[in-house]
Amino acid sequence: MSTLGISAQTKSELVKHFEAYYAQMKKQGDLQGIINAMTHLDVLEPSQARKDTLAYLYVSDGRDMQALNTIGIEKNPTDSNINIEVKAIALKGLNQPARALEQYEVLFQRQPSPNLAYEIADLKLQTNDLPGAKASIEYGLANVKDDMKRTFYESQQPYQTSLKAALLYLKALEIFSEDQNANVEVALATMNRALAIDPNFNLAKVSKDALLSRKKE
Repeated sequence: MSTLGISAQTKSELVKHFEAYYAQMKKQGDLQGIINAMTHLDVLEPSQARKDTLAYLYVSDGRDMQALNTIGIEKNPTDSNINIEVKAIALKGLNQPARALEQYEVLFQRQPSPNLAYEIADLKLQTNDLPGAKASIEYGLANVKDDMKRTFYESQQPYQTSLKAALLYLKALEIFSEDQNANVEVALATMNRALAIDPNFNLAKVSKDALLSRKKE
């Protein structure tokens, strides 16, 4: 009993230590320190909430495999929203569009939004589900607000653009994919609508150039 009492006291002291360490790392903005502290806390007092937080920290740092190793990839109806979001982002980052799509659709069923509609449409285009992509794009365009943004990372410097422009960009891709010969003009007109909203939308500019090249051919 004496040994158990000392052990419990030591564990309690360790928890307090790593809670203080976690708070200090947050204050300093030290992501790796935050991850280390949360890992120790989860070892000392395991909980799903701590695992979810730890996985979110990993995925925020672009460490998708570590995130999934922390919480798994299975679809579970009792998962928290943060758990599902982490799985979706990590699976997409690891180029697993079909599995990522499953997680995004669960999130959308719980809390539908234009941002989630964009993610789902993008993944459905990747998996060649054109009717599904079209439905998600139309939902997004019907519900998007002018102040909504989306961040893109394909260029050297990440940038934000209007979510409405981003949805129109996807719509142009979907139209072109339906018939790559007959729909070039309509796809171009739709891409121009996206660029009218944001002339600096790099991905739309690159795609427009590709469509113009296809038109010349």
